Amino acid sequence: MSASSEKPRPLPRSAYRVFRPITTRWMDNDVYGHVNNVVYYSWFDTAVNAWLIEQGVLDIHGGDTIGLVIETQCNYFASLAFPQTVEAGIRVARLGNSSVRYEVGLYAPGQEFAAAQGHFVHVYVDRQTRRPVALPAPLRAVLATLI
Repeated sequence: MSASSEKPRPLPRSAYRVFRPITTRWMDNDVYGHVNNVVYYSWFDTAVNAWLIEQGVLDIHGGDTIGLVIETQCNYFASLAFPQTVEAGIRVARLGNSSVRYEVGLYAPGQEFAAAQGHFVHVYVDRQTRRPVALPAPLRAVLATLI
């Protein structure tokens, strides 16, 4: 997703390294009959954090290092709606010393191009002091697989 003035275009599935299913809920739909825009941001967070937990590099209850979101963005291309299962593609666009830019594409089942795609940036901080820290080596190694 370029920062240029070029109009965003939906990316194909091949643009992402891993996929996670997201189950839509009745309450995700709005009065217009599709998933409300704010839900997409929740799906970004859910897809990435669930994957990190599964990889054993995020301990949400006792880990010394936690990721705080400092930036988010999303482009919408097609509607998604309950009761679809959304497929979230995940990749890492930038791996810094203490920050990571995750990019996520959301796909309807069987569709080749994203219904929505966006990014968020985590800055990893010490749980107690909330000051930035270098990415722990195990986390960096796992994230490198998504570049």
